[in-house]
Amino acid sequence: MTVALAPADTEAWPIYVLGTDDVALWAGQQSDRIRTWVEASGFKGAIGSVLMIPDDLGHPEAALVGYGTPAARKRDRFALSAAMAKLAPGTYRIACGIDDDQLEQEALGWLLASYSFDRYRENTADCATLVTPKGVDGDRVNIMAEAEFLTRDLINTPASDMGPEELETAARVLAKTHGAKITVTTGDALLKDNFPMIHTVGRASDRAPRLIDMSWGNRGPKITLVGKGVCFDTGGLNLKPGSSMGLMKKDMGGAANVLGLAHMIMASGLDVRLRVLIPAVENAVSGNSFRPQDILTSRKGLTVEINNTDAEGRLVLADALTLAAEDNPDLIVSMATLTGAARVAVGPDLAPYFTDDDVVATSLDLSARRMADPVWRLPFHAPYEAMIEPGIADLDNAPKGGFAGSITAALFLRRFVNENDRYIHFDIYGWQPTAAPGRPKGGALQGARALFAALPDMMDL
Repeated sequence: MTVALAPADTEAWPIYVLGTDDVALWAGQQSDRIRTWVEASGFKGAIGSVLMIPDDLGHPEAALVGYGTPAARKRDRFALSAAMAKLAPGTYRIACGIDDDQLEQEALGWLLASYSFDRYRENTADCATLVTPKGVDGDRVNIMAEAEFLTRDLINTPASDMGPEELETAARVLAKTHGAKITVTTGDALLKDNFPMIHTVGRASDRAPRLIDMSWGNRGPKITLVGKGVCFDTGGLNLKPGSSMGLMKKDMGGAANVLGLAHMIMASGLDVRLRVLIPAVENAVSGNSFRPQDILTSRKGLTVEINNTDAEGRLVLADALTLAAEDNPDLIVSMATLTGAARVAVGPDLAPYFTDDDVVATSLDLSARRMADPVWRLPFHAPYEAMIEPGIADLDNAPKGGFAGSITAALFLRRFVNENDRYIHFDIYGWQPTAAPGRPKGGALQGARALFAALPDMMDL
């Protein structure tokens, strides 16, 4: 779907955005007709409340939108978007009520609230359109919304229509849109080109595993994004129960998020040399599934003891991260729906990330608040390194005990980049479990917008 902010000079009805303490003051400054209408309506300015103001002939003249209290707004984000679906179809402009430093965030939330996954069911509802607020870069907001919609569409598509081949197709479409180069290594060619763990995880499926490699840009710092593309995860021979398998179409959420981030970078024309690596597999069950207690040799040469075939995401990421590090980029970022431990630690709304670079962390934390894309730093805690060393092999893919699961997974991945690499790992959920303003239930972009906004500061662009 395509949505965008309207140009600043578009004719539109004014929206008066009023907090609960602003309604009486605003109404008292209006004509007797409008004041009486507001008082009779019982409009109190709660978040999500809407009141259309008619002219003398009963046609829409303006709209009031509730903005609640500062305390209420702190409990969520995109407060303006809570009212979007309740407005009469038409075009609107913000007349007052939102601070300048919040206008971009609220304009973006408006667009995000208009999303509908319509691949299997037509959506004919007309959404209210917002005029680009004064001082807001409308193109930038539109690009961020496009990226989020791309990510949501990919995650929301069921595995029947979003396997490794279809994920490759999505990457090829994005590459063609932006003039990027793309190569794909598929099936047994993964063994020939030394991606053994990607092949091992994906070989049990009749949908061939692959490594997608996209590159764009010819100047500036080198940034490599690595996204987990497990298009469906049965758990392998450590088969998941049905209740845990129900959302596994979203296990390629890391890949979907890096494609969304890549779109933002390329569409904005950032002066970077971008590379995107996606190991795309389906973790299925068949006679040639890899087994618990198997020992795999990775592209880097490190051996890995398999103690749970359901901890497969870190295996495919390991080979891709090794390839990323061989190119000596200035920044490596991995994004993955990797561990349930991360959800236990921070819930579904926060995107935990790991980095050893305090400058990177500061940039990320500041941009996350500005972009309404919350993140939380977790540590690469070196004393836990022993937990991922089983003795029989270099590494253990699923340490026993259950403690610090997100940290041990991040430490596992860090073993496959170089010691001095600037590396960030995101352990995201990639899913909005209940609808919220600007965020319908379903696939979600997490951390990518914060990282996009932080890149200019982080990379001296």
